[in-house]
Amino acid sequence: LAVDRAAFDKLEPAIHTKSRLAIVSVLAANESLSFTELRDGLQLTDGNLAAHLRALEQAGLVRLRKIGNPNKPTTAVSLSATGRNAFTRYLEGLEHIVKRHR
Repeated sequence: LAVDRAAFDKLEPAIHTKSRLAIVSVLAANESLSFTELRDGLQLTDGNLAAHLRALEQAGLVRLRKIGNPNKPTTAVSLSATGRNAFTRYLEGLEHIVKRHR
């Protein structure tokens, strides 16, 4: 069994955790979601989701915006163009790995 280690190394590390992969996957299928929709849909705690979103934002993969009532704004979360490209490359990398090892 020959494993292409370089293919694994090319996978985006900021996406390559269970929760972050779930966040990016859901955002890839939606224009934008609220913090609450993500939290409830992915069954994450406020703190856990906030930490993952902070890491994804620092990597330039997601965009966070405050919208609505200024006294009680909603946080809208969306993938950035960089995030969409990174997710596409991530999926292509996984596909390459799977095809190579069939």
